[in-house]
Amino acid sequence: MTKKVLVTGGCGFLGSHVCELFRKEGWDVVSFDSMTKYELKRTGYGTDATRDYNWNFLKSLGVIMVKGDIRNQEHLLDRTEGCDFIVHTAAQPAMTISWEDPELDYSTNVLGTFNVLEVARKRNIPVVNTSSIHVYGNSINASLKEGATSYERTPVEIPETQSTMVGQISPLHASKMSAEHYVRAYSDMYGIKAASFRFTGIYGERQFGGEDHGWVANFAIRSVFGLPLRIFGTGKQTRDIIHAADGAQSYLAFFKNPIPGVYNIGGASAHKISLLECIQLIGEILGKKQEILFEVERPGDMRYFVCDITEAKKFGFAPSIRPKEGVTRLLKWIESEKSVFNIAG
Repeated sequence: MTKKVLVTGGCGFLGSHVCELFRKEGWDVVSFDSMTKYELKRTGYGTDATRDYNWNFLKSLGVIMVKGDIRNQEHLLDRTEGCDFIVHTAAQPAMTISWEDPELDYSTNVLGTFNVLEVARKRNIPVVNTSSIHVYGNSINASLKEGATSYERTPVEIPETQSTMVGQISPLHASKMSAEHYVRAYSDMYGIKAASFRFTGIYGERQFGGEDHGWVANFAIRSVFGLPLRIFGTGKQTRDIIHAADGAQSYLAFFKNPIPGVYNIGGASAHKISLLECIQLIGEILGKKQEILFEVERPGDMRYFVCDITEAKKFGFAPSIRPKEGVTRLLKWIESEKSVFNIAG
C-alpha cells in the first residue's frame, strides 16, 4: 500500500526537496503551504515568479498542492487524513524578521508547531519538527588566529548536549526552542514518535536566499548576476553547510527508524566552511572575483557552529554531497533559471 506524507512548508526551499524525495520514493505527497512572501521581501527578487516556482515544480511531479496555514489547526487536520508521516518544515526562518514582527514569529513557529503536534497526536502518526542550531544561542567559544579565514575550535564538532539559549537571544531563538519543548512533551506524554532536527547551513537548488536567511544561495545568486556581496562582521563566521538533498534524506531515514529525540543535522567537519571561504569557492567555480562590502556584525548572529552528527547517524543519517559539488549544482541551477529572478545582469 502506498504511503502518504504531509509536508508543511512544502513550497519552501527545504520542504520542496523533501516533497521531491518522497515523491521519487513512490509516496503520495501533500504540500501544505501558505505561500506568503515575507521571507523574500528584502531579496530584491521576491516576485510572483520566485514565490510560485516551487509550487509549479512540485505540481509537475504529481504532488498534491494545498494552500493552507499551519496556524489553522482544523484545515491542517483535514489534510492529514490517511497520512503516515508529517514533515514539519513551515516556519518563520529569519532572525531579522523575528525582531521586526515577533507576533508573526511566535504564531508561526510556536502556535504552528503546536497545531502540527496536535494533529500528529490525533492521527497517531510520526512527526519531525524542523528546528535550527540557533537554539544554542550565539556564545559558542571559538578562536580566530591572525591571518585565518575561519574560526577554529577544539573539539571541532558540537553535540546536542551543548548548552542552549546562551548569549544574546532573539525572538527566533525563543520560538524555535519553545517548539522543541512542545515536541518533547508530545513524545513524552502522548507517545508520539516525534523528533526535532537542528539544521545548520542548508543550501541548494530552488533556494531564493537573501541576507535574512539562506546565505550560501544569497552569495551564489549575487555572484552569478555580478552584484556586490554584503557581509555583516568579518566574514570568518563558520558553519558546516548541508545540501538540501542530504537534508531531505534525514527525514526519510527517521521514518524508517523513528527514534524520538533532538538531532543535529548538518555536514559535520567534512563540510566546514566560512563565509569568505564559501565566496572564494563560488568565485573559483564561476571564474570571477566578487565585490564584497563589509558592515557591522548583527546582534544575535552566531560566529561558529559545526555539528556533531553522531546521534543522527543512529537512525541512518549520512550526508554525502560535499560543498564543491553542492555549490556547483546550485550555481548551475541559478544560471539555468536566470529569468525567474528578475534581476538585470
